[in-house]
Amino acid sequence: MENDSNSSSRSMANRAVTAATVGTALEWFDFTLYGVVAATVLPKLFFPAMEPGSALLASLATFSVGLAARPLGAIICGHLGDKIGRRNLMLGTVSAMGITSMLMGLLPTYAQIGILAPILLVLLRIIQGFALGGESTGGQLMALEHAPAARRGRYSGLIGMCAPLSQIVANAVLLLLSASMSADDFMSYGWRIPFVMSFVLVLVGIYIRMRVEETPAFVQMKQSAVATVSSPLRDVFRLHWQTTLRLLPFFCGPTAMFYLAVVFTLGYLTNTLGVPKQTGFTLLMIANACAIVGSIMGGLLSDRIGRKRTLLIASTATFIMMMLYFPLLQTKDFATMAIAMGLFLGFTQVQTGIQPVAFAEAFPTNVRYSASALAFTGASLFAGGPIPIVATWLLTLSNGSPWALVALVGTLNVISFCMIAIGPETAGVDMNRLDSVDEVAGNQHAQVRHANS
Repeated sequence: MENDSNSSSRSMANRAVTAATVGTALEWFDFTLYGVVAATVLPKLFFPAMEPGSALLASLATFSVGLAARPLGAIICGHLGDKIGRRNLMLGTVSAMGITSMLMGLLPTYAQIGILAPILLVLLRIIQGFALGGESTGGQLMALEHAPAARRGRYSGLIGMCAPLSQIVANAVLLLLSASMSADDFMSYGWRIPFVMSFVLVLVGIYIRMRVEETPAFVQMKQSAVATVSSPLRDVFRLHWQTTLRLLPFFCGPTAMFYLAVVFTLGYLTNTLGVPKQTGFTLLMIANACAIVGSIMGGLLSDRIGRKRTLLIASTATFIMMMLYFPLLQTKDFATMAIAMGLFLGFTQVQTGIQPVAFAEAFPTNVRYSASALAFTGASLFAGGPIPIVATWLLTLSNGSPWALVALVGTLNVISFCMIAIGPETAGVDMNRLDSVDEVAGNQHAQVRHANS
């Protein structure tokens, strides 16, 4: 009977990580598509009245709007996820992600409906960003709360690899479309095809998630006395604000690096360095292949030597590559650029691959969704969405010199390193732990004990 129980637990854990990876893949497929077309196609189709530089900034601003909506989604979905469960909420968020992506692919341009086109584009981005705020963390927790303690890092790395994998698929699709049709056809309808096709992933994601049970940690929490008095958001700000404020700036570094690599770099290669668009797509695909390796290796290594040590090593390596990144790109040599982008994004993704498990292990079950979502989406708001815009502005301000940008992103990396260094090792912690009833209810003595611990 025990063997049957263990087999059933492993099977459910595998379903959970599959559901998480599919949802995360959809999330990043949609966002990758939008990031690429925002830098290349949308300025001409949705902001034609502006001069090219302003149109690019306006288009990238719509990218940031989606990220700006993520904290609101994180607050609401995180609270609901801690109150009613992870599973049902995930069905709703993955559906919203796919539907908005499909509608973006069907959206009329400025030439067809005028100013209404960019307005509708912004509204869809807000809805998508809201759903993403809940989807990102919820999918991670579904997998990690089902995972065996010794394999949490491995599961985390699998979730982390979804971003670069989706980058490869999305860029491959766009590369194939741009190469197989004329420039006019691609601008007219070619870029729309992958947005509409993403709806298929929605159906797959819903099917898989319907076969996953609620997580054991949440079920146990709902049977405890804490569930009757807990208010997740309140408890995050009252009991876990220090941990949340430490994790937010920690993830600002990897987030800034990631968006610099996958959103800004393509525009920099094509617009500033004069590299052909198809070459830029190919370089991004190579870099993301390295990122997949980085994510998986980061997760596996964190199971062996701990989350903290692995993160410190990766953060140091990423900082070194940041210093070398733009000089190597400026050589315009394909192999050199591929190595630079591969190592830069690979080391960044080591940290991103550990983020799901590091965040999940940092909080008790009764606030895990709310706190993790706030830290994750906060980092995206402050260091994700603004980076492509700020990078473009700094590049223009410094007459094409990248060193102001290097200084900014390097500073974020140093802050991230410091937050890792002052934090505890979390590998192996009990994922079923809860805040005490006294702490949640506001007992002053219990709060003192919590703060001292």
